[in-house]
Amino acid sequence: MKDSVAEEHLYLGLSHWYRDSIFPLHTSISLFLLSYCDCKLFKIFLVPTGENVDDQFVTKNLLGDLEVHLISRCQLPVVVQSCCLPAVVVKDGKFCRAGLSVVLRHIIQKTYEADPSKKDVLELLGFKKTCLKACAEVSQWTRLCEISIPLAVEGFLTASPENCQTIPPDILQLERKLGEPVRVHNDDKIRRQKLQQQKASAKAAVPVLGKEATEEGKTVEMHEHPLPSLELSIAFSKLLVQEVSDVVTREAPNIRRTKTSDLPLLDHVFAEGLYFTLADIVLLPCIHQFLISSKKQGKNLVNLPLISSWYQRVQKVPGVKKAAGKCNMELLQLPELMSAPEAGLQDLSSVPDELEEENEDSNFIGGPRPTMTKLMENGIEAKFSPHPCPSWTLDWTNLPSAVSPGEGKMSRDRALRKQQQLNNLVAAVTKLAKPGDVIVDFCSGGGHVGIVLAHMMPSCQVVLIENKELSLIRAKDRSDELGLNNIWFIQANLDYFNGTFNIGVALHACGVATDMVIEHCIKARAAFVISPCCYGFIQNTVKFKYPRSHQFKEILSYKESSVWGLWIWIGRGLQKNVTTLSKLYLWNQRVVLQRTICLWASLLRV
Repeated sequence: MKDSVAEEHLYLGLSHWYRDSIFPLHTSISLFLLSYCDCKLFKIFLVPTGENVDDQFVTKNLLGDLEVHLISRCQLPVVVQSCCLPAVVVKDGKFCRAGLSVVLRHIIQKTYEADPSKKDVLELLGFKKTCLKACAEVSQWTRLCEISIPLAVEGFLTASPENCQTIPPDILQLERKLGEPVRVHNDDKIRRQKLQQQKASAKAAVPVLGKEATEEGKTVEMHEHPLPSLELSIAFSKLLVQEVSDVVTREAPNIRRTKTSDLPLLDHVFAEGLYFTLADIVLLPCIHQFLISSKKQGKNLVNLPLISSWYQRVQKVPGVKKAAGKCNMELLQLPELMSAPEAGLQDLSSVPDELEEENEDSNFIGGPRPTMTKLMENGIEAKFSPHPCPSWTLDWTNLPSAVSPGEGKMSRDRALRKQQQLNNLVAAVTKLAKPGDVIVDFCSGGGHVGIVLAHMMPSCQVVLIENKELSLIRAKDRSDELGLNNIWFIQANLDYFNGTFNIGVALHACGVATDMVIEHCIKARAAFVISPCCYGFIQNTVKFKYPRSHQFKEILSYKESSVWGLWIWIGRGLQKNVTTLSKLYLWNQRVVLQRTICLWASLLRV
């Protein structure tokens, strides 16, 4: 165990408590993970959303062996007041991590750093440590686990009896996900092992025609002890730190010659596939509350056989029951759900997919030229104007070295291009900003924009928001070197930032992120200075459908719009005039309302 681990403060919301859980469910999930990891590295604060909170009842009855403190919203650190909870802050109050997935991943990493022997805790992050790392704004799976399921269960628990007769669609979507084939990095090898096991099981079923084994002339099959499913063997051998049997891992020659298309598909053991991950930790308190409520209402959960099996299976994971006990969660035993007749199962094919795409025009012709021609024929044209101030430039030679983009771990040529972009962006923000303004650098990366702004405008407050931890840590290190005291750092997805600000900035917010930033600024009634990028990554998401403007939507289909964006992205430097015009068109169809836009840096590079 490492002794030099800095204490961090963990802030959790508290709206109410119900049965054995604290609500919102994000708080119960966070406390359950802390108990599972046996983590005591954080000073925990509960932040009530209302009054009349019984301090002693909460701490004695609902939090097990965790020490917690109650704190009002107005007592929160300034940076936390701009974020949705849960949130974690280091002691200096400058660096904040907000949002369920970001906070949970941080708890896991800090637990492992403090005690490297807890490798099982680190394994919760999954293959390549990417479990729930993708933003909920663009990842259907992260959104389902982090947002949709908790909200669906909370709504189910608070609904009137007549409104909670049906299973929430998000729960049905999880049931459907658990029924989909599993894809893992060593998929082919495991599927061959499964085929070999199936053949071995078939041989074990031997028909016997002896006197004792026949009834009225019918053959009775005598089965040996059935082998456990390969998926279960692999999953629990990893959890229990055991080796998989040689009988399972050694493949016969005929198995190796089998075509991939003829191999059996893998079944889910846990939420993300074969292995127990953070997704299971997130889902368990939610599904637990849903099942308790359903059981009390006398509901037959025959339509959720996969969720029921998953719920039972998770309880067998070492440490889960112990953590549940610490959180006063009385896990249910549901044997009656395991043998439900298939005839009563609901057809889940009717459950809508959030991102089902519309039928496209069969006469679609790709490429930017046909698309641009189509736009011009409908009266939409791109117009050029000269740069409003071509002399905009910063005196980089007289600025501290830590301000330069070269300090952000990039090549010399790229750092020079970044300086040219910053010349335009910073000049535009300088013209807009007033003393005391709050400037938010969205998708800040290593802080190339935010650090320059904080250094050049000490009378303004600058907030950097980025979901990649390492990039934000590099930005914090550069800021510390400069001694900046007007800058804050938030590791979070955009939706978890709810603070007020005057100017929003984004340099090369990737793909859909540019639209998220624009939406955020419009809602905050803030000016914004934005240079977009990665047009090829523009695609329909839960939040946005493309084309965005009504005018473009009447002319272009989604496919035309997305293929057009992809061509622009990969065609940089090939046909400059066409690409530049296309960028202008694409930018115009994304912006619905604006106060200030700066696209010069992007156009000058074409």
